[in-house]
Amino acid sequence: MDARELFEFVALEARLLDERRWDEWLALFTEDGRYWVPLQGAEQRDGSIYNSIADEDRLLLSLRVERLKNPRAHSEHPPTRCQHVLQPSSVIGQDAGAGTCELHTPFIYVESRASRQIVLAGSYRHHLVRVAGRLRIRLKRVDLLNAGDALPAIQLFP
Repeated sequence: MDARELFEFVALEARLLDERRWDEWLALFTEDGRYWVPLQGAEQRDGSIYNSIADEDRLLLSLRVERLKNPRAHSEHPPTRCQHVLQPSSVIGQDAGAGTCELHTPFIYVESRASRQIVLAGSYRHHLVRVAGRLRIRLKRVDLLNAGDALPAIQLFP
């Protein structure tokens, strides 16, 4: 896995979210995939014994995607929009034999709905694995810069 392929994958994932292409985004996750936003940010090592802002397996992610796609979802009238701004990813670890890689990507995330806009910053930790020749997300960890602070309601996926 070369750095360019890895960064393009992370950029594709962000673009799918920005364009509200929920099903395509969900398909990037492995069957045992997990989306985790720790409450304590980068310092939090375990999601099972500490509270998290979000800790969703593939089933919970698919339920959230179905809610976002539902035209009767009152929290999406008007629809929430988002924009991810990414810095280049750094490879933290890689196991070519197992086809796995861990990336670190600093980001800024903007979410807008009606006249409300929130801005979040932090870093992603993507644990990627190659499945049938394609990259897939086994874990997407979102370490928010101000994770422990009182945060506004986040509708989409930082």
